[in-house]
Amino acid sequence: MTEQAPHMNVESFNLDHRTVAAPYLRIADRKELPGGDVLTKFDVRFTQPNVEHLESETVHSLEHMMAEHMRNHSDVVLDVSPMGCRTGFYVLLIGDHTPEGFAPVLEATLQDLLAADEVPAANEIQCGWGAHHTLEGAKAAARSFLDAREQWGQVTAS
Repeated sequence: MTEQAPHMNVESFNLDHRTVAAPYLRIADRKELPGGDVLTKFDVRFTQPNVEHLESETVHSLEHMMAEHMRNHSDVVLDVSPMGCRTGFYVLLIGDHTPEGFAPVLEATLQDLLAADEVPAANEIQCGWGAHHTLEGAKAAARSFLDAREQWGQVTAS
């Protein structure tokens, strides 16, 4: 017998996290604004929900690095936000985008991250917890995600 949860207002709460197969890249939401502009929100899932998670310092460093480096590859990035469950990130873009169109931006960003020698703004002037970072952890997570590049389009287990 499969549990059926009630429909929720938050899109990710309606996703059956037992059926997904991380790592993956998927559209979590797409909204047309009153003026006709479109926003696309991506679910960039690094680890398998309810099985593994990223360490807090790794999430924090990935957030800084992706937010900074991704804007070198795209001028439509609005936000890069970590998921509270520490399994991935939401990336919000201006415009109507597909996973196939966004994947090269994500890949280039993670390649930049691997080449970096520091976490941007990892200090008490620019960050609310400047000592709470790990460049090595961020690089390991990025490497793992990139190594699974062929799987990014498969959201659920087959």
